[in-house]
This record gives sequence, C-alpha cells and structure tokens, in this order.
Amino acid sequence: MHLPLTLALLPLAARAVNVISANDDGWAEKNIRTFYDSLTTAGHSVVISSPAENQSGKGSLDAEPKELTEPCEFDSCPEGSPPVGNNATQPRWNYVNSYPVTSIKHGIQNLSTTFFNGAPDLAVTGPNVGANLGVVTAISGTVGAACYAAHDAGIPAIAFSGGSGSATAWDDPTPAYATLYAQLATKVVNAVVAAGTPYLPKDVFLNVNFPKVDDGKCASADDFKFVLSRIYTAVPLVSGEDVETCSNDKRLPTETKVTGGDGCYVSISVGKATNKRDADAAAQGEVLTKLGDFLTCLPN
Repeated sequence: MHLPLTLALLPLAARAVNVISANDDGWAEKNIRTFYDSLTTAGHSVVISSPAENQSGKGSLDAEPKELTEPCEFDSCPEGSPPVGNNATQPRWNYVNSYPVTSIKHGIQNLSTTFFNGAPDLAVTGPNVGANLGVVTAISGTVGAACYAAHDAGIPAIAFSGGSGSATAWDDPTPAYATLYAQLATKVVNAVVAAGTPYLPKDVFLNVNFPKVDDGKCASADDFKFVLSRIYTAVPLVSGEDVETCSNDKRLPTETKVTGGDGCYVSISVGKATNKRDADAAAQGEVLTKLGDFLTCLPN
C-alpha cells in the first residue's frame, strides 16, 4: 500500500535544506510555482529567482537586469517595474528581468543572504516546459542556470525538464502533469539530500527528464522508476567510459531511450557543469553509489 505523497515526504523534513529555484520559462509559469509548493510541503526552505519573461533557449547568457518596458509574463508585474522584484504577498517569489543565469546568480548572491543567512544548500531549475535531451542541453536556459550554480557558485544543482505541457500562467488551473512533475522532482531532491553531503561531486549537475504523460499512462508518482543515463549517444573511441551498472552494461542508456520507451521511467544524467556534456565514469559512479536503490535498470 502506497502512502499519499505528502505523507511519504514528511520524514524527510528532518533533512530539510535551503533551495534556490530558477527556470527559463519565467517566474510566473505554473511549473515552477507548483514545484515550489511541493518542495515546501516536503519541509524545504525555497526561494524562487527566475526571469520576468520566458527566456527559453538562452543557454548561459548573462546580462545586467533592466527596468521592464512591458509587463512581466502573464501580466504578473506591470510595465515600468524595477529590474528585480517580488510578488507583493510572497517575497520568496522573485523575478529578474534578464536571463536564467542572471536570475539564479541574483538569487544566490542577494536573496540567499536574506532568506537563508548564507548560500543555499541546493539549486534546482525547472521543471522546464519541454524535454532537454541530448544536444538541446547546450542551449537550454534551464541547464545553463544549473551549470552556473554548480560551477561558478559551487552549489549542487539539478535541472528538471518534462516532455508534456505548454506554458501555463500561475493563476490558471494546475494541469495534472505539472503536479506530477513537481512530485517527481521533489522525490529526486529528497533522494539526493537523504544521501548526505556532499550532495553531488564537484562541478557536475544532474540533468533529469520526465517522459510525456499526456496519454494518461503513469498517472501517479509512485508509478515511476528512475534510471541513470547519459546525455549524448556514446561515440566509439571518442566518448569516455561510463560507470558499469545494470548487469555490467558497458554503456548507460541515453536519456531519449529512457524517457521515450515503454513504461514510466525518468532519466537522470550526470553532466559536466563546465561544458554541459556527460561527466566521466568516476562522477557517474559517485552518483550511482549515493542514490543506490533509488535507481533502477531498464528491462532487457
């Protein structure tokens, strides 16, 4: 018998951490707000610091925030608003009128001292509207923000993306996929935190992708399993070795294979924060050891 997710998450409250949250779809997009609710229900202290507008595909661009010359996305702040600001009734929901990297940088350098009295323990980005698989990671703002946190700020970072959905305003009804992705992302966060510090190896990030769920399959977070994967297809004599797991397979499955096949599987890849490519076998092995039974294998 499975406990409701909210009850299942309560024991993790003793391991609650300070989390800075960003994305590239904008601070008022439904996914990031739903993820905020899920993380706080699990006991974590969370602050959102995300772009005022949709900044998808902006990679690792960074620029000084500017005064808004038009309203924030979904009219979530008025024209003429300052370069950075917050929700009038919820100061932990913050916008930055610039790129995803700039947004998470502002959160780490400025907001964290206010809400956490120091640096955050963990950085999360997304869940992105749309998958970030393979070569797409190179231009993803969701991934770019996570890489900034991991490499430039030295904070363990996880980028989340989901195959289903479209840009949805914060005040629209919450789609089922948004709730599901938020629950799954919280499961990953809790597993990483439960494994203890250091949460991740130095200079790596986790690239986590959820499969499409629009067809009605995999309706519950308990239906899903998590698989260690790689971002890019391995090239013989070029790609480095992968950690050996799942009946001593020499190669990890790609994210596309994990999320695009039958069944309810989430891909978790270990990426280099310096170049957004696959980390080496040693870093993969550290993550495999830390997450342990949280990970499973694809069926043969």
